[in-house]
Amino acid sequence: MWRAHDARRKPASSAAASGGASRRSAVEPFLAMDVLAAAAKLEAAGRSIVHMEVGQPGAPAPKAVLEAARAGLHDGRLGYTEALGIGALRQRIARHYGEAYGVDVAPERVVVTTGSSAGFSLAFLGAFDAGARIAMAAPAYPAYRNILAVLGLEAVEIPVGPETRWVLTAEHLRAAHARRPLDGVLIASPANPTGTLTRPEDLQALIETAAELGIRFISDEIYHGLVFEGRAETALAFSQEAFVINSFSKYYCMTGWRVGWMVVPEAMVRPLERIAQSLYISVPELSQRAALAAFDCGEELEAVKEGYRRNRELMLQRMPAMGLEEIPPVDGAFYLYASVARFTNDSTAFAGRMLEEAGIAATPGADFDRERGHTTMRFSFAGAQEAITEGLDRLQRWLA
Repeated sequence: MWRAHDARRKPASSAAASGGASRRSAVEPFLAMDVLAAAAKLEAAGRSIVHMEVGQPGAPAPKAVLEAARAGLHDGRLGYTEALGIGALRQRIARHYGEAYGVDVAPERVVVTTGSSAGFSLAFLGAFDAGARIAMAAPAYPAYRNILAVLGLEAVEIPVGPETRWVLTAEHLRAAHARRPLDGVLIASPANPTGTLTRPEDLQALIETAAELGIRFISDEIYHGLVFEGRAETALAFSQEAFVINSFSKYYCMTGWRVGWMVVPEAMVRPLERIAQSLYISVPELSQRAALAAFDCGEELEAVKEGYRRNRELMLQRMPAMGLEEIPPVDGAFYLYASVARFTNDSTAFAGRMLEEAGIAATPGADFDRERGHTTMRFSFAGAQEAITEGLDRLQRWLA
């Protein structure tokens, strides 16, 4: 882990006095984004790169979304909206929970956010005081722990593995809380980087255990809609006190539009609204108006999902034969997380060599698991099938 040198041991005011960075900024880099930046430089120099590093759909936003955006631009005026989001979008998101899960959600409990990233920041700021301890699985999305660190909160990483299908369980939570009390727990299902799904009965057990122990529950449901095996259930089916975070980035193919949402306990709406008003005023109106159309694009989005399914099958067929093994169940999302222990004990260096020598951009497991990720890699299969096939061909030649 990179650490700031002497500045970490000086008084808090020294960063400003010396012109240096604050102690809270000393978080680890988001390696997936570092790989993306390095790949972009190679592409600018004329290299052909297969992108398997970031969780970004290869397909554009649905046609109706683009049409809604064009209409918004044609109207001429785009301004601030309510900090919680435009009413029509909040109502449509609430309706989605009835249609997809049979769960009633009041539109007043919906908060539109600048992607899921802003949702995590709002949830952490609104639900916890500085020093609070938040449990999560390891491996996990690295931005969780980095956002927590910047906000003065502690990420409690609990290793998971094949014995629990790579998911956090109620038993994990109870044991960690007994060792030292927890204030919150965050789970993702399907998970990033593994793609594994927390089964509905296990999700219910986690939520009930958290409630019993007085632990706030946050559910990252950004990959709902992208499930190939099993069924994804929303935490709202089991608790109205859970914080649920989702986004239009993944299933809806709107990554760059930066619009997501939260469903929060009724008592938290006004506190989160106050924070949002000052942090970013409102989500861009154009993105909100475009997102409103996304819920009516099911046929187009399901066709994109079928492309992911084919890519998933192709990778599961070919990668073990190349020596990339110990792959967790790829129930959903669009990632394959594999051991590369046969080739390296330094996944970051391995990723760098693979990019430079084979023209394949993928994310080192060290991004997701600081203790065990040095022998794993995450490969995204969200791109076009032609690109995924080319990437696999390059990988096979490079590893041979």
